[in-house]
Amino acid sequence: MESKRILLAGLFSFIVTLSLAQTESGEFKILFYNLENLFDIKNDSLTNDENFTPEGEMHWTYNRLNSKLKNVSKVIIAASGWKMPDILLFCEIENRFVLDKLANETPLKNTAYKIIHKESPDHRGIDVAMLYNSTRFYPISYKYYPLIFKNEALKTREILCVSGIVDGNDTIHILGNHWPSRYSGLLETRELRGAAAHLLKGLVEQLKTDYKNPKIIIAGDFNESPDDNSIQNILGARSYEKTITDSAIYNLSTNWVKANNGTLKYQSQWFVFDQIMVSGTLLNSNVRLHTNPENASIVNLPFLLEEDKKFGGRKPYRTYNGFDYQGGFSDHLPVMLRLSIN
Repeated sequence: MESKRILLAGLFSFIVTLSLAQTESGEFKILFYNLENLFDIKNDSLTNDENFTPEGEMHWTYNRLNSKLKNVSKVIIAASGWKMPDILLFCEIENRFVLDKLANETPLKNTAYKIIHKESPDHRGIDVAMLYNSTRFYPISYKYYPLIFKNEALKTREILCVSGIVDGNDTIHILGNHWPSRYSGLLETRELRGAAAHLLKGLVEQLKTDYKNPKIIIAGDFNESPDDNSIQNILGARSYEKTITDSAIYNLSTNWVKANNGTLKYQSQWFVFDQIMVSGTLLNSNVRLHTNPENASIVNLPFLLEEDKKFGGRKPYRTYNGFDYQGGFSDHLPVMLRLSIN
């Protein structure tokens, strides 16, 4: 009972503060970014992270970690025109320690970011996490959901579901994803991503049961393209269309699939693995909080790309190329969703 009183008191204080001194900007911005192995420098005996230590094959040092954190903060600050995103969803982060350093020891310290994080069962120790601007977003609840395959919980990243209130008025539900990779082969791992799609579909249906016309935002690195079976058929994420159904899920990333465009590049081919999807309830411009396909975009800032000398064109400016330290940002480009506020 005492914890409930504290939660209610905090919620009341949050709403009162917003009503007295509203800080909304007309937009609420959500950024998703795969940070390409944001590890600390210590060896965790419970995970396979030994490469990312000073003695490991990556020669991952404290200076390199700090440089990486500064690079990430630069991306976040520049991503939305120097107005900080209100929600930061990350994948490929090792632990709370690196999140604390990012939030408190970089220029991000000037924004009231708070952290949602839990250690995942992933064999490499990488997790999905959220930073949120506590002056604009109040989390009501959050939970991580493990991926079950053939009645066994896999040692992989979990799906994060956060429900919270924007500016004291609108409730949104955010689902952060990092689905199993293709590292062991496309066909060999396809079933695992299918299982992740079934899990995500179940979470969406549960939100529809628990809330009336929930406003749902799905973002992540899916290791699948928008037209792959797991996204299009199992999850049922549709392309945007003129006639919108509130209960349907619409993939705002489908129009990103074009020549020489994507969120990551393998050899000469670009892929759209990092995606943003929303429920139809957020595509109704008559409601207070809404969006449209043009408000979902790949953040392809010039400094995030470099010349691709081998395959032509441009490619993401990575932290590592194999075992060679490059000092860049990530092998993925971030993606952004802007929600408009009437």
